[in-house]
Amino acid sequence: MNGGPVNGNVVNDGAGAGATPVLRIDDVVVRFGGVTALDQVSLAVPPASLIGLVGPNGAGKTTLFGVCSGLLRPAAGRVGLLGQDVTGLSPQRRARLGLARTFQQPEIFRGLSVADHLRLAYRARHQRSRLWRDMVTGGGFRSPGREENERVDFLLDLLTLTDLADTPADVLPLGTTRLVEVGRALAGGPQVVLLDEPLSGLDPGESTHLAAALRRTVDVEGTSLLLVEHDVAMVLSLCSTIHVLDFGRQIASGPPDVIRNDPAVKAAYLGDAPVEATPTSPAPVSTAQQENA
Repeated sequence: MNGGPVNGNVVNDGAGAGATPVLRIDDVVVRFGGVTALDQVSLAVPPASLIGLVGPNGAGKTTLFGVCSGLLRPAAGRVGLLGQDVTGLSPQRRARLGLARTFQQPEIFRGLSVADHLRLAYRARHQRSRLWRDMVTGGGFRSPGREENERVDFLLDLLTLTDLADTPADVLPLGTTRLVEVGRALAGGPQVVLLDEPLSGLDPGESTHLAAALRRTVDVEGTSLLLVEHDVAMVLSLCSTIHVLDFGRQIASGPPDVIRNDPAVKAAYLGDAPVEATPTSPAPVSTAQQENA
C-alpha cells in the first residue's frame, strides 16, 4: 500500500486495525442550495474489511457514495484513498488508483456472456487500447491473454459463477446479475469497492448467497467493501464496523453490538424491536478459497 495516513493519523476501525485506511472520509460537508445533505461526516475503511453504512431514506448515504467516488465535490472535508488526498480528483482517476463502485440497478449488456462481462471490465482497467478494438470490431474476445484468463476464471470461481460463464447475463435472475456486477467491479483488482444496496430486491436465499460471496471476497481477495444496505440484520451479520447516518449527520459508529443497542440508532432507524444478525449458512468452498487456505 502506497503513501502515508491521511492527515497523519492512523485509524483503528475493526479489521486491519492500525493500518492505513484504504478509504477515509474526514469531516465531509455537502450542501444542495440551502440544504445540508452531509454535515461533517467521517469514516474509515481499513484494509481487507467489510464496513456498513446504514440509515433511513434521505439520510445521505447515496450522497456520501457520490463524494467517495468523485461524482460529488464536498463543500468541506477531505477524501483519502490509499493515503493520498483525492478530494479534487475525477472518478476516472480514483478508479485507476483502486476504487470501484456498483449501483443499485445492475447495468447488463444484452447478449454478452457472464465471462465476457468480466473480460470487458478487466480490459477497461488493464488493456484500454484493446477494449476500444473490441468495441469496434467485436472480435477481441477470441484470444484473451493468460493473465486475463486467470483473473476471469478466479472471479467466476470466487463468486460461484463458473457454471454460468457462457450464459448471457441478461437472462439471469436479479440475484445472479448482482454477482456479475460485483465480479465486474473486482475484475480490475481494486483496493476498495463501494456496494450500493446489493441485496435490494433479492429473496432470502439470494441474499444469503450474495452475502456469502461478499464475505469470501474480503477473505480471499483481501478487497475492502463499503456496503450501503437496508437489510439491517444482514449488515449486522457481515460488517465489522457500521456507521449510521440520519438527516446527513453521523449519529453512531461502531461494531454490531454497539449499533444494535445504541439509543439514538433505535430512535432514528431500528425502533424498539430487537434486531438480530441474520445467520448466514456456510458458503460453498470454492477452488479459489481452498487454494488460499
